[in-house]
Amino acid sequence: MSEIYNIYCDESCHLVNDRQPVMLLGCVWCPLTEVPRLAAELRDIKKRHKAAGELKWTKVSTARLDFYLELASWFLAETPLHFRALVVLNKQSLNHEYFNQGSHDEFYYKMYFSLLNKILSPENQYNIYLDIKDTRSRRKVRKLCEVLCNDKFDFTSQMVRHIQNIHSKESDLMQLTDFLLGREEKFNLFLFTPRKIS
Repeated sequence: MSEIYNIYCDESCHLVNDRQPVMLLGCVWCPLTEVPRLAAELRDIKKRHKAAGELKWTKVSTARLDFYLELASWFLAETPLHFRALVVLNKQSLNHEYFNQGSHDEFYYKMYFSLLNKILSPENQYNIYLDIKDTRSRRKVRKLCEVLCNDKFDFTSQMVRHIQNIHSKESDLMQLTDFLLGREEKFNLFLFTPRKIS
């Protein structure tokens, strides 16, 4: 029987000239039926620790260590939640022209394809949410959807029910993706937890 999943995607250090050597893309996904419960539990954890505002890796500090430990424990205990990350090492050495990759922007969406195509199965359906990158991304997101479906021989695009750019502040689970993904300069132990890597 087909199941519907929501996938929440985020990226870190993806700009070509941001002076960061590593580019990270990641996603958290779970069954659609679990989204309300998981989002409510995440909000409850934030409320208990008086962690107002958006959950972001850039806000992580040792002052809230108990909050982050509870958040990590909750994530590891929730079997409906899954996390996957893609790491591009040594971003400055990329040569898009030589390897016929087009622009860095095209490379960015090719990396999203590499992140997502291992998760998708034509037996299920998916709602995919990507963090807003820029105002021109709508066309590229539609193309990403087309390529993901074609890769699974779903030429009617039934597998991806919905794909959309959203602001991370609109989704608690997208904020969780940001937190788990971390950034290269702040080594993220949660990224390397074997039990949850897919």
